[in-house]
Amino acid sequence: MLKNLAIFILLAAVAAGGYVIYGSKLKDGYYSGSASGEPETVVNWVAAAPGRVEPRSGEIHLGTIQLGRVDEVLVKVDDRVEEGELLIRLDDAEARASLTSAEAEAEAVRKDPGGDFASGRVDIRNAEDAIYSAERTVTGARIELDYAIASKRAGSGNDQNVVDARKRLKDAKDRLERERLAYVKAQSKSNIPAPSPAESRVSKARTGVLMAEAQLDKTRVRAPNAGTVLQLNVKDGEIVAPSVDTPLVTMGDMSLVRIKAEVDEGDVSKIKVGQKAFVRTVSYPGKDFEGKVTRLSPALIGPKIGPRGPRRANDVEVLEVTIEMDGAVPLLSGMRVDTFFR
Repeated sequence: MLKNLAIFILLAAVAAGGYVIYGSKLKDGYYSGSASGEPETVVNWVAAAPGRVEPRSGEIHLGTIQLGRVDEVLVKVDDRVEEGELLIRLDDAEARASLTSAEAEAEAVRKDPGGDFASGRVDIRNAEDAIYSAERTVTGARIELDYAIASKRAGSGNDQNVVDARKRLKDAKDRLERERLAYVKAQSKSNIPAPSPAESRVSKARTGVLMAEAQLDKTRVRAPNAGTVLQLNVKDGEIVAPSVDTPLVTMGDMSLVRIKAEVDEGDVSKIKVGQKAFVRTVSYPGKDFEGKVTRLSPALIGPKIGPRGPRRANDVEVLEVTIEMDGAVPLLSGMRVDTFFR
């Protein structure tokens, strides 16, 4: 009878996710034992919840904001990419032609505006010229960075070329910001006359350049930060369109991973920031991965993890809890795990 009871306790403890120890053995900081030597269960957690593995940055879903044909996919799944790196380029022949035409038009109008400039606006015109020049420098530096990163990936470039190109782009952006501040100061002076028709034509031509440049930029999909390409849902030659359901690229920073767990409403009071936790997955049976709670959602939400299918009317709300793992772990983004809070 006692033997059967011991087996029942053992199975119950395993099903609950706890540990079983015998006698006066000490495990994971918990003491258990009895004078008779009968087995006792030790559960070293106060709450459990389903969770999902994701990159430290979270999964970043990238897509296009316009309809177009994919001219070139520059990366593969599992590639490490740098901040600002060009990942996908749509057909940009029309956009490049529009930009070239707009730049030529702006230069021609600047040289021959078809009238005189208003007096008393010299400082503003100089500031506008400086901004336009700085904008062109930023555009050139961005193209240079694209080329440096692509050359490095192809093996014909090196890290120093990328570092230098990235610095030139940063310097160009800093300069543009300074010129914009100078323009604001020039405009703040009192008694400034209205722009002449000639000045308006110059401003309109330069606005055309900015619009053409923005249209060209829409044909590029870039990495917002450094990370790893996790999924790639596009090939050369495909027609793509804006979609929130099917991103072209999913990426994230996989140098460290985190867990997003969904704690049942009844266990919310047991969870706090800084609390130790561990996760288990069927991919690594018998192994626990340690972590720490770093963030609690400010509100309860409907569960996103759990049995597949529609929610039932009696489903409870859950608290989303973020757990940062201790060091590098072999967990993959998207894995479902069981999370236990100590």
